[in-house]
Amino acid sequence: MGGTGKTPVVAAIAEWLIGAGYRPSILTRGYGREDAVDGVVVINPQISRTSRTDPPPLVAETGDEPMMLSRQVPGATVCVSPDRYLGGVLAEQLGCDVHLLDDGFQHIELARQLDILVTTAGEIPNGRVIPMGRLREPMDAAARAHFLVVTDATAGAATAEGWTLGISQSCGSRRTLGAPAAVPSSGSQVPGLVSPGAHVLAVSGIANPDRFITSLKDAGWNVVDSLTFADHHRYSAKDLEAIAAKMAKAGAGAVFTTDKDAVRFESHLRASRSGGQALAPSFPLYRVPLVVEFDPPQALFESVKAVLGSSFARSGELRRDK
Repeated sequence: MGGTGKTPVVAAIAEWLIGAGYRPSILTRGYGREDAVDGVVVINPQISRTSRTDPPPLVAETGDEPMMLSRQVPGATVCVSPDRYLGGVLAEQLGCDVHLLDDGFQHIELARQLDILVTTAGEIPNGRVIPMGRLREPMDAAARAHFLVVTDATAGAATAEGWTLGISQSCGSRRTLGAPAAVPSSGSQVPGLVSPGAHVLAVSGIANPDRFITSLKDAGWNVVDSLTFADHHRYSAKDLEAIAAKMAKAGAGAVFTTDKDAVRFESHLRASRSGGQALAPSFPLYRVPLVVEFDPPQALFESVKAVLGSSFARSGELRRDK
């Protein structure tokens, strides 16, 4: 149901593809969009920079994760549409030659050459199907995956989990936090760098906020308090006031948030600067990027490379499954 780290894995694969000379697209449904427009919303910074007529899309049209992916992997074309096939066809017209489905394990309408399942150790064997638990499908559905990524696990633990689920290829992954990056606030200067050990307030609207808070503490930050919202939360003026009040009460010098939440805060900045309702945060705000490292490092990418070298992949045929 979310929170296992699928999107960072998608970003890592897209970056590897770009480094290998491919032009990837990321096909996503755009969960949590406020304005679900018809057709396909394309997020491609390279196209946006050269276009004088089409303004870049807003997070309300795309959802937060697609916008976050476009920033993390600027060389990828992100296509947002419930119809991933339609998004893929448009991506090919824009020059893309490899398609990645973000959160597409249950999207069986589109044929694929490699299914990568991302989970945490024991989550599937010990889980229950919704509404009683967090699993979307029964445990035996996992066996249709070609590759397993086990978050916060070593290679050995991932292998053991793979045998349990009937998946022969696997790797572990470790998530670490990168350096905080300042998000400029409306009406104030860009806040300076936060010194290690400074008092910070953690704010997030993600599936697993406790993991974000724990990661900040493990990285050496002094998290004096936190404020959590539902996944894909749309921040309001009331929320910004509550964050500012919480920050002052806790004696925090800055607010730390996730990359995913940052795009929603930044949408307020854009609205404010374009004459819309001013909802820009008045406090020092930093986004903390998530970095994924695999164990062993190249196992997942070797599996992707093998698929790209197959005769079916070279045909370049995007097709609906039947």
